[in-house]
Amino acid sequence: MELRQLEYFLAVVEERSFTRAAARLHVAQPGVSAHIRRLEQELGQRLLDRSGPGVRPTQAGAVFLPYVRSALAAVSGGRVALDELAGLVRGRLSAGIVTSCSSVPVADLLADFHLHYPEVEIQLSETSSDRLAAGLRAGELDVALIGMGSQAPQGLHHRVVVDEPVVAAVPPEDPLAAGDSVTLAELCERPLICLPRGTGLRATLEEACEREGIGLRVAMEAADPHRLVQLAERGLGAAVLPAPFARGHGGRTQGVEIVGPPLRARIALAWSAERAMSPAGQAFVDLAASMPAAQSG
Repeated sequence: MELRQLEYFLAVVEERSFTRAAARLHVAQPGVSAHIRRLEQELGQRLLDRSGPGVRPTQAGAVFLPYVRSALAAVSGGRVALDELAGLVRGRLSAGIVTSCSSVPVADLLADFHLHYPEVEIQLSETSSDRLAAGLRAGELDVALIGMGSQAPQGLHHRVVVDEPVVAAVPPEDPLAAGDSVTLAELCERPLICLPRGTGLRATLEEACEREGIGLRVAMEAADPHRLVQLAERGLGAAVLPAPFARGHGGRTQGVEIVGPPLRARIALAWSAERAMSPAGQAFVDLAASMPAAQSG
């Protein structure tokens, strides 16, 4: 059985004509007919009904057709993969990013990738970490920058690219601002302003409270860390967020270190551990590997 025979068979089925199939394939019609006859002889089945005004697959041909499509698609995919491995990366990179991931120069990283692989179409989506992780496991995303809790994400490979201390952001007049640190138990005695569930930082906070047997009272939620700071500025609660966000508002809030236990905000580049990585995805991971992990505190 030859690949050409499968290609000719599929073309005749789709065109419902030997003549149109030959024109589509840019070959002579007798050659198409001869290849399909040899295929039928090899399989011991008539695959095409030639009796009507249009050529149609027989029952055997209809059963055989899905396997022909799968085989040709697999060969085509293999050719693309080999081209990509030879440096001719093309296709599509489906990437995800956790909401408000300002600690990672995402635009620079994507621009660098586009410079190296201009034929790759980049598709970028932004949502919560749990949805990004689900997209990676389902094969909807090649790679994603996700927030991580204390546990490694299940079913994913990952590389930490940001590791920062978590602080309680309060206005300067807040009693907490008089000290350098606050225990988690003391912090949780007051209403907190947090990122929503599904984010890595919220998972980190909830896991720490559960381990320490501490109740957690979340008064307000916002997906944008800058919004958390704005709410904290107005005395509506202590905002739990990565230290750089507390420092980036012109002194209107002060970041108080959380201790007992200390908390860390981590962002990781993640990809599926159970699915084969696309060449474009692998190229992106390799490029991102040159980016040093950001750490502070």
